[in-house]
Amino acid sequence: MDGFDHAQPDSSADDSAELEMLKSDPEIAGMFIGEALDHLGTIEATVLALESSPGDVKLLNDMFRPFHTIKGNAGALGVVSVQETAHKVENLLDLGRSGKHAIGQDEIDVILKAVDVLTTMIGGLKLKLDNQPAPDMTAERKALMAAVEALIQGGPKPGAAAPAPSVAATIVAESMANGPAAAQVLAELASAITVAPAADTAEAAAAAAAGANRAMAANVKMDTVKVDTRKLDNLVDMVGELVIVQAMINEDPGLKGHTDERLTRNLSQLKRITTDLQRNAMAMRMMPVKQTFQKMARLVRDLGRKSGKIVELELSGEDTELDRQVVEDINDPLMHMVRNSVDHGIEDADRRIQSGKPPHGKLSLSAYHHGGSIVISVADDGAGLNTEKIRRKAVTQGLIGESDVLSDSEIHQLVFRPGFSTADKVTEISGRGVGMDVVRRNVEALRGKIEIQSVAGRGTMFMIKLPLTLAILDGLLLSAAGERYVLPTFAVCESLRPKPEQIHAIQGRPHMIQVRNALLPLASLGTLIGRHEEERPAHERIAVVIEDDGRRVALLVDELLGKQEVVIKSLGGTFSRVRGVAGGAILGDGRVGLILDAAGLTSLVCSSSALAA
Repeated sequence: MDGFDHAQPDSSADDSAELEMLKSDPEIAGMFIGEALDHLGTIEATVLALESSPGDVKLLNDMFRPFHTIKGNAGALGVVSVQETAHKVENLLDLGRSGKHAIGQDEIDVILKAVDVLTTMIGGLKLKLDNQPAPDMTAERKALMAAVEALIQGGPKPGAAAPAPSVAATIVAESMANGPAAAQVLAELASAITVAPAADTAEAAAAAAAGANRAMAANVKMDTVKVDTRKLDNLVDMVGELVIVQAMINEDPGLKGHTDERLTRNLSQLKRITTDLQRNAMAMRMMPVKQTFQKMARLVRDLGRKSGKIVELELSGEDTELDRQVVEDINDPLMHMVRNSVDHGIEDADRRIQSGKPPHGKLSLSAYHHGGSIVISVADDGAGLNTEKIRRKAVTQGLIGESDVLSDSEIHQLVFRPGFSTADKVTEISGRGVGMDVVRRNVEALRGKIEIQSVAGRGTMFMIKLPLTLAILDGLLLSAAGERYVLPTFAVCESLRPKPEQIHAIQGRPHMIQVRNALLPLASLGTLIGRHEEERPAHERIAVVIEDDGRRVALLVDELLGKQEVVIKSLGGTFSRVRGVAGGAILGDGRVGLILDAAGLTSLVCSSSALAA
């Protein structure tokens, strides 16, 4: 395949032997698993591109190289099952790129299946290293290899067999991927091989390979270093502690009002360095959403084939970066929204033609910065949400009353209620009444929010607004009942000092507040949290209007202390179920301020208002 002879791997090697080999060097094993999964993601994206551009030899080479790398690395670590599987697919690709075998739809389907099988197998290795159960892929792997072999033996073989490339040509061609410096050195090595006697070709090839490795090591500069994510998380935590200490020094009463210019200058320099260090540490956690978007491309392709619809996917903003944890956790919500767009949103070809649309549907997936947050949108040009149908279903399920007056936006938000679905029938794609409520919960767990824009007959857009990082929160610092709290700014709509005529009381206690044309539930923050506070008229306090899931409520607080970025601290499992509280933060004076949860507070206010009514 690559100019050298390879012994066939022993397929009888068992899983326990592979696992022992991996456990002998866990760090190397972890690197292999991470790199292999990255390669498989690249292969999947390349296969989808090849499906649109059949016969593109460059794309075939782009697939061949990562399969070759996976095979070689697996062989070096003794993971025979992965090595054998990758080698079999590599043989098929090599025939394709040499012109001996046409790569058609059957081959593409098998290669995608190989990606799925290898992904599960390699993911299973990680589970086994962590002493967790992993799926048995023996049957799937054998079926895959049989399918690949059947294609190799019986597939189309157009034209005469092309002559095998010389060792020199192979070395030079494959070195191009390593940059011009390596290519130049290897070209010189290759020219030396071409004048070697035929009998010495194998020895010359081996010498060339060794020389190539030395040449690349000397000429190719490494721009990246792989770091265990736990070490990186520890670094970010320590930087967070440093930021807290720096804030405490600035707020220290002993330094307040100090007139020493040198001390003031040094403190300013400390703050500047700490801020830069924090920014760089957070940047190290950032990664582009490209890999997640590529997974959606495969999903759209498979869903389109299952549903019999032609769906064109458009990606933009793939290089937009988010916190690593956010990128990992947003995968499932995105997958469900894409699935719903293809199944429910985009019509079949006949209905689209009747509506004056092109037969193929369009699905757009984009990511971009907006107002200090990242927005990920999923938009389709389908039929749009059926507002009246959603309303009727909500009335039937008792979610709203027959006489309730709701805006279109509020009706659309009902799709996120648990168990809600307007699907007329259950399919293997969607329609079971589960998923959208989980989507909202997952997004809220990332301190994000989700909005819907829909126009009947023209399509629907879901927009997920996410913070750049989960380690730092941009919050509004306020006081209530003698304590200070941090309220996430993304949940705050406005704040005002209410006039007496805006307050509507029940049994002498504030219950509702009129904000322009809306009547909102009103509650005291201190009372909600369970703190004893002095009785003060509502019009002498400040009302902060917050929003969650389309519901707006107002909280009475004593004072707004300003806007502040805080480092989020977990309160541990003991307080994980406390409604209205999301975490804690150490403030400038060293005291702890609770970070409030808008969803929990909204539920508490609405339930207390209902009881009072």
